[in-house]
Amino acid sequence: MIIKELDVRELPQKWKHSTIFETFNSLNVGDVLQLVNDHDPTPLKFQFFVEHAESHHWEYIECGPDIWRINITKLERKKVI
Repeated sequence: MIIKELDVRELPQKWKHSTIFETFNSLNVGDVLQLVNDHDPTPLKFQFFVEHAESHHWEYIECGPDIWRINITKLERKKVI
């Protein structure tokens, strides 16, 4: 298991989600994207549940008030028959 930290606090808003999803998509199954942000990324959480329904696990590690850390583990995508 590899933990890849991605601090998006300094990224322009328009690049945050695409950078996060590109990084997550580059992970191997079992690896973790540790997201560091300056606010609770609730819209991103909902987007993950829509686009990666059962292929990720979302876990808050640190919840503000200045820093949020979220571990997003990449799970094996279940095959639909």
